Formats: sequence, structure tokens, C-alpha cells
Amino acid sequence: MNLVKFFKDMEALQDQLSSLVSREFRRGPRMAFLPGESITDYPYMNIAENADNVYVEALAPGVEPDSLKINVLRNTLTITGEKIPSKIPLEDHHRAERAPGKFVRTVELPIEINSERVSAEYKNGLLFITLPKAEAAKPRQIEIKVN
Repeated sequence: MNLVKFFKDMEALQDQLSSLVSREFRRGPRMAFLPGESITDYPYMNIAENADNVYVEALAPGVEPDSLKINVLRNTLTITGEKIPSKIPLEDHHRAERAPGKFVRTVELPIEINSERVSAEYKNGLLFITLPKAEAAKPRQIEIKVN
């Protein structure tokens, strides 16, 4: 047996296995909704604020609007929902990067929120949330008396 050829064949096999494993790990979003297997946070969010409100824009295409739930406790926002499965059977897909299923995303906001006045709108695959800041969390201007 030629040892050089044997080691070259083994190296080629190792490269093929590494490529296969690497390719499967890049398919992470397929596993994004399995319990304990989350690879990425979903939905993706932009969070901004001004003097009165915190604004969240969450990218959530393909989400069943009736499944969306928003919870706010002090400065923690939780969004839950469910992405609708494709009508095309999985075995007919060439590529499946948009995994269906339930999701939960919790983020800590930069300031405490008045949960009684939160409003939200879902439009064209975007979830817009306006979170008014709690009065106690807003900066207060203190008047200085001069004698």
C-alpha cells in the first residue's frame, strides 16, 4: 500500500467532511426556532429614543399578525409570535433559509417604560413599537434659586 496516496485520500476525505459540516452550520436559521438551539436573535430590531419615547422597529416578515404579542415590564421588552410555514413542501426546496415556527425575543431597554401607554403597529412585515418613558425615568430640570 502506498502511504503517500493513503494520506492524500484521508486528507481529501477530511476536507469533504469539514466542508459538509461547515455548510450545515451555515444553515443556522433552519434551527433558529428549536428550543435551546437559537443561533440568531429574531426578529432583528432597531432601537432608538428621544426625550419622551423609546422606538423599536422589528423586522418580522412572514409573521402571522394575530400571533404577535408584546409584553413590557419596567425596562424589558418581550416579543413573541409565529412565522408562517411555506406552502411549498420542504423536500421541494433548493434552499430554505426562512425557518417557520414560534419565536421569543427579549431585550433590555435603556430606560424604564410606562407600560400603560405602549402602542404597536404591524405593517409590511415591520413591527413598529412606541414605548413612552416612565415619568420617573425622565430627566427633571431642577430650578436653582438665586439669593
